Amino acid sequence: VYVCVCHYVYMCVCVCVLQSWDIFFRNANFGAPPGAAYQSPPPLVAPAPGFVDDQLMGGAQPNLEKLVEDHLAVQSLIRAYQVRGHHIAKLDPLNISVAGIDPGPPPSDIITTNDKLAFYGLDESDLGKVFRLPTTTFIGGSESALSLHQIIHRLEMAYCQSIGVEFMFINDLEQCQWIRQKFESPGVMQFTFEEKRTLLARMVRSTRFEEFLQRKWSSEKRFGLEGCESLIPALKTIIDKSSMNGVDSIIMGMPHRGRLNVLANVIRKELDQIFCQFDSKLEAADEGSGDVKYHLGMWHRRINRVTDRNITLSLMANPSHLEAVDPVVQGKTKAEQFYCGDTEGKRVMSILLHGDAAFAGQGVVYETFHLSNLPSYTTHGTIHVVVNNQIGFTTDPRMARSSSYPTDVAKVVNAPIFHVNADDPEAVMYVCNVAAEWRATFHKDVVVDLVCYRRNGHNEMDEPMFTQPLMYKQIKQQKGVLQKYADRLIEEGVVSRQEYEEDIANYDKICEEAHARSKDEKILHIKHWLDSPWPGFFNLDGQPKTMSSPSTGLPEEELRHIGNIASSVPLEDFTIHGGLSRILKGRAAMVDQRVCDWALGEYMAFGSLLKEGTHIRLSGQDVERGTFSHRHHVLHDQNVDKRTCIPMNHIAPNQAPYTVCNSSLSEYGVLGFELGFAMASPNALVLWEAQFGDFHNTAQCIIDQFISPGQTKWVRQNGIVLLLPHGMEGMGPEHSSARPERFLQMCNDDPDTFPEFAVRQLYDCNWIIVSCSTPANYFHVLRRQILQPFRKPLIVLTPKSLLRHPEAKSSYDDMLPGTHFQRVIPDSGPVSEKPEEVKRIVFCTGKVYYELTRERRNRGMDYTVAITRIEQLSPFPFDQVKVETDRYPNADLVWCQEEHKNQGFYDYVKPRLRTTVNSTRPVWYAGRGPAAAPATGNKAAHLVELKRFLDTALNLDAFTGPS
Repeated sequence: VYVCVCHYVYMCVCVCVLQSWDIFFRNANFGAPPGAAYQSPPPLVAPAPGFVDDQLMGGAQPNLEKLVEDHLAVQSLIRAYQVRGHHIAKLDPLNISVAGIDPGPPPSDIITTNDKLAFYGLDESDLGKVFRLPTTTFIGGSESALSLHQIIHRLEMAYCQSIGVEFMFINDLEQCQWIRQKFESPGVMQFTFEEKRTLLARMVRSTRFEEFLQRKWSSEKRFGLEGCESLIPALKTIIDKSSMNGVDSIIMGMPHRGRLNVLANVIRKELDQIFCQFDSKLEAADEGSGDVKYHLGMWHRRINRVTDRNITLSLMANPSHLEAVDPVVQGKTKAEQFYCGDTEGKRVMSILLHGDAAFAGQGVVYETFHLSNLPSYTTHGTIHVVVNNQIGFTTDPRMARSSSYPTDVAKVVNAPIFHVNADDPEAVMYVCNVAAEWRATFHKDVVVDLVCYRRNGHNEMDEPMFTQPLMYKQIKQQKGVLQKYADRLIEEGVVSRQEYEEDIANYDKICEEAHARSKDEKILHIKHWLDSPWPGFFNLDGQPKTMSSPSTGLPEEELRHIGNIASSVPLEDFTIHGGLSRILKGRAAMVDQRVCDWALGEYMAFGSLLKEGTHIRLSGQDVERGTFSHRHHVLHDQNVDKRTCIPMNHIAPNQAPYTVCNSSLSEYGVLGFELGFAMASPNALVLWEAQFGDFHNTAQCIIDQFISPGQTKWVRQNGIVLLLPHGMEGMGPEHSSARPERFLQMCNDDPDTFPEFAVRQLYDCNWIIVSCSTPANYFHVLRRQILQPFRKPLIVLTPKSLLRHPEAKSSYDDMLPGTHFQRVIPDSGPVSEKPEEVKRIVFCTGKVYYELTRERRNRGMDYTVAITRIEQLSPFPFDQVKVETDRYPNADLVWCQEEHKNQGFYDYVKPRLRTTVNSTRPVWYAGRGPAAAPATGNKAAHLVELKRFLDTALNLDAFTGPS
């Protein structure tokens, strides 16, 4: 930089300089420090002494202005290659376009032929001149000066062959210099004969596996890897190098293309278990529906033969929502790092595979990248491998993205991008080695872009010639990469033709033998494909160790101790906000009164689980304080910047850690991350809270594809908790409803069947949905989530106005030993004295209970109308609801909700209520009418609607005839 600035000043200020300044600039340009570069002016007739070697200048004194211009031109030339050389690299195996940009001439600032030298003020006569190399390049190796011809040649070899490097946008000099050294140093891409033979063997396995599947099951979809067979040695190279660097666990996520090959040749799943999946007569023995073979995952611990170290490989199951698995992998990686104390990511790492169209088009890719450097979400570097087919399903890249490359999204986190021609296996191997070293050195993300092609269509049944005729004409003529590489190694004398053919024959024999064994498989065991096992949590047969549900209550002294922590500041000389002081005093008063509100009930649940050794992680937008300023789990010193206190981590000396973290403004990415975190261990309570319940809309893919059907598809239990603020408060359509109808619609319990018993119901359901109306019940359901002998996702419709409602408080008596979560809370008021005289029983859930009781009290109907709260919606508490309907034999049945009729709970609850009473009594509806939006945006209209449905619910003459 110093030399460049000096040159700039030199050219702009004065063309005619003293000879002493000429010496200074020339000496500085050739590496002399400023003090040594200056010399006293010599006699006008004497030659300029110093560091300049006349031989570098051709033995004669050059024109000074030309000298400076030429050196600046050479530096600009070098920088041009570093910045844009990738645009003319030979990246496309098909040679039909310039990979990454529209076809056409290369940019004018790239030197490709001598006639372009004029752009820099150079010409062919300068090619033989020798130039001192700047410190920002390593093309000279041990040489400090090269001729212009050599400079151009070495830059071409470094940046314009099978590898194209994008890195000059990185704003860290050390990182840029590291990359330059890896790609510019002469002779870096050299491999031993043994390394080449290993690479060939891996190419044989990758290629022949696909050819074997094609021969045996030509009419089956398998989403094969043909056209990118080098992916397998690429992944194995990354794993080998990472193992050398100390990594012993790798979590991987990928779309369906090439998954079976990765399972077979990277994860090393038994081939017979893969082949038997193609048998259409295979019967499913395990619970659930299973999934197609190219969506399944696998977990395997094995010896890495290159390093002789144990390594655990986990490939996560993934649906056809291609990039949905990205944050899930990151969350599981973070969890494994957390549980093994790997604070720098040196032992556990993640690899994500992507398709080019999905990488550019799916927003969750961007969301996941933005988690990469956040303290509570970083996994300390992910290696991204893009299988760049140069086409989507049938969509040309020019119609699928606006950026030059599909990988441009990675630039937002300064991740270097290594483009490589996938038909050059050695270039692929080198790039993957560098990527693994980058991750080990800097613990930051890196992208390997494998520019390849798809020999078949989107799947083996598809006809790509419909839409890409010219491309696929070229593909049909394309020689396979294995054949090309084998011919090259045979010509080099690395292997003989006979050795190569024996390798092929040996692997073909392995496949044939596995195929023969696969025919003996009559039953499909999905558990063989489990990607996140929980050793010791279940019995050997995979069943829970017990079907009992223990009490979730606590001794009063423990409740009081946790309450005292919640109402204090454990650190000395810590100044909190005055408003927060009042909140803590209010909590202390509740402890004295033996009651708790919603925030304190949550504190009791969390604190007790932490004391019992259960790690808790709460994540989401603004969860540290709480969106509604009720939680305050992280206290901030008002006088010292960034000084915080988490009282929850001061519950007990040997407690588990409490992680509470505000997330980025993401739902899809963050919920996926927390889901992955919860997969790693059953002994942690992992919660994600939406800022408002309906914000989960943008995370719907994770809910629909992973959380709701996860166990059914992949035999993978998960105990993640979703906290979704819900309630019609007159705040408009986007801040009211958590859309409970969506969750209830996906429940797998049968509305027409009265179940066996409560715990079995919980075990058989796909998830649990609750709408608690008391802090005590919220306390119990959180503790039950960990104390029950299995794991199910828990959806909690949390309140807003009830956070401070004077009646929404619970006594310690409801939280003492022997107490449980109440699936149904019966009416314990005056109606219980003479139940036979009760004329109506109103079933409801959540906040509307308090509005109903207030209205009932105002109307003096405490003896004629019973109000029963259903706290657990799914699985539906048939048994306890039947007790309530039997208790009031002369009462008509009403379901009341504040949500619109086509939303909320009604469609789910009504058939189950009818089953409970054997359809002998009608079930009436009281609530808002059907509507397209979740709520009105007008406060006055909201109050009118509220009054109207409360009138309906409590008007004993409102319903006649059949329901």
